[in-house]
Amino acid sequence: MGKRGKKHNGPKRQRNWCKQKEHYPDIEKKNIEFEKYYKAQGIVPVSEWEQFIATLQKPLPATFRITGFRSHAKHLLKFLKSHLFTDLVGDAIDGVQIDKPKPISWYPDELAWQLSLTRSNIRKVPGLENLHKFLVEETESGNISRQELVSMIPPLLMDVKPHHRVLDMCAAPGSKTAQLIEMLHAEQTEGWPEGFVMANDSDNKRCYIMVHQAKRLNSPCFMIVNHDASLMPTLMLTGKEGNKYPLQFDRILCDVPCSGDGTLRKNYMIWKKWNLGSALNLHSLQYRILLRGVELLKVGGRLIYSTCSFNPVENEAVVAAILHKSQGSIELVETSAMLPELRRMPGISSWKVLVDGKEIHTLDEVPENETRYRTTMWPPENVDKLNLQRCIRMLPHHEDSGGFFVAVIEKTDHLPWSKLGKAKKEETHSQAEDADNKSETSQIKKMETDCSRDKADIPDKKREVDNHSEAEMVPKCKKMKYQNVYKEDPFVFFKDDVEIWPSIQSFYGVINEFPLNQMFTRCYVGKKRNLYMVNSAVCQIVKLCEGKLKVINCGVKVWSRSDAKGVECDFRLAQDGIYCIYPYLTCRKVDITRDDVRVLLTEENPFSSKLFKDTKTAIEALAQGSVIFVYDPKKFNKDSQDLVLYIVGWRGKASVRSFVPKGDRFHILRLCDMLPDVTDNVIVNAAGKSLDV
Repeated sequence: MGKRGKKHNGPKRQRNWCKQKEHYPDIEKKNIEFEKYYKAQGIVPVSEWEQFIATLQKPLPATFRITGFRSHAKHLLKFLKSHLFTDLVGDAIDGVQIDKPKPISWYPDELAWQLSLTRSNIRKVPGLENLHKFLVEETESGNISRQELVSMIPPLLMDVKPHHRVLDMCAAPGSKTAQLIEMLHAEQTEGWPEGFVMANDSDNKRCYIMVHQAKRLNSPCFMIVNHDASLMPTLMLTGKEGNKYPLQFDRILCDVPCSGDGTLRKNYMIWKKWNLGSALNLHSLQYRILLRGVELLKVGGRLIYSTCSFNPVENEAVVAAILHKSQGSIELVETSAMLPELRRMPGISSWKVLVDGKEIHTLDEVPENETRYRTTMWPPENVDKLNLQRCIRMLPHHEDSGGFFVAVIEKTDHLPWSKLGKAKKEETHSQAEDADNKSETSQIKKMETDCSRDKADIPDKKREVDNHSEAEMVPKCKKMKYQNVYKEDPFVFFKDDVEIWPSIQSFYGVINEFPLNQMFTRCYVGKKRNLYMVNSAVCQIVKLCEGKLKVINCGVKVWSRSDAKGVECDFRLAQDGIYCIYPYLTCRKVDITRDDVRVLLTEENPFSSKLFKDTKTAIEALAQGSVIFVYDPKKFNKDSQDLVLYIVGWRGKASVRSFVPKGDRFHILRLCDMLPDVTDNVIVNAAGKSLDV
């Protein structure tokens, strides 16, 4: 055996990680330049400064949300209160008393909670094993989202409705995107809403992180795309009468890249590395992204601009520059009545721009070798009319959170540099008879041949007087080029004559109203392994914008190929999408009892004889293959508070099984208050052998 294959049988070297850790000194949570800069900006009341700094130096407490778009949310909340939170009261860690977990007062229906513990405490302390296991399992199954408190604010202010078209411009890692998807489905139990969420990120790898985040929610109404947010393409859709029109969004989240000094409580390295350069470098990008966001926003729509930075150069300066440029076509929304229990600070209308610690008042004062400064960093002349006090700045000592900035923007008219905006301006200055000949329809038709970034939407550099004008920050119109790090599989939508459909439709009794053309697979040739479903809006975008929009992922899995011998249909149902397609199915449904639920979720391949007599009879009447086990508690007890459950399973020769993922099994058992009946939290197979979950 060669050197590489030689096996070492000697004793393993032991490492004392605790002692080794002592050699690494703690990062000093202090930065003189940071304190000097923000004292000068006046974003923190003088009387609160010491409390502000002291809070920043403390670890960030853990927070999480219960996903709100499922009917399961209230049942999971009940389990939390009765089984987990009561165990924490009175305990102590390292001599420090653990406070009772508290709901976040401004979050609706007590669906968000804050613990007096850090994530490290929960993970490492033996006494918190049950809580840690619960959070991990429920997060994996999509029923809990471990999200920072201030990060929950922007989606709440968007007021998303089921019919809205929503764009998240800088979405990764996806916690806010998941929150938006939940809101889209808030009123749904079966089927799907007509709106959608488009989640974009410029980083291809981070897009795949979002795929994992979004897929846990099992929604047919989302899509993940990969573009530079400042160059998001104009997508042309087709109306009912065949006319082309540009896609505009009802709601846009613009959570831009930022210096991140609001995250000091969890990113300790910022204490050491903080300097003003990060904010100066990012200002232009933030401006371009917000500019593109308001261009894609529908008139009457709402856009949220947010950062996890304290810096006015990244916050009020960017918002003020776009408001000034838009000439009244967009405005800040009054937010004082929104989330009234949220403690906040208003935005400021005056801030300082510094060079080497010295305040400068105009771009002319900037040294020639300094190229990072722009005119948009200073307050515009009409700053007092922009209502910047309507912005929200979150300070960490107010809610025991991180720092955050939010501006709620509403579009009241077409932008003055857009084609429709120009047309309106010309109309008001032209003669009445000429104005009657101009229509909005004719303007929209001209946009069909425009490039992805309409040249009319870009300020003409010749119109700008200042060398450092906004035009420098708006890229010229050019043909979009993909940076294809990975080649994506195609989205192949079904046609009416697709070969595999008749056997599926017959086996499951799928009604004719089923939207077959909204189902797709990810390959042109070979066997189709998985079948996915999207709603009509996502379907139209993916079909019409192929080649112009780089789609990473969309939809929910509804069928998977099984190729089981002796089964009439080659495809079995997928638990992921059962709540979407259940209304369209008429066959393969079996009513089960509460005890049957326990058997199916705690035993792997139990014999049919273990099920209730009527259940066993119904199962044996079906041919082998995929089935839906339906638990409707009202059939057995009108006063039951249990949930209606759809469990995808399999009818074998002499046994049955469920295709519910292991994490979801415990979730269902918790909701039905069956978990205490499951000894040692294990699943057993038909032979009685334990299968650790």
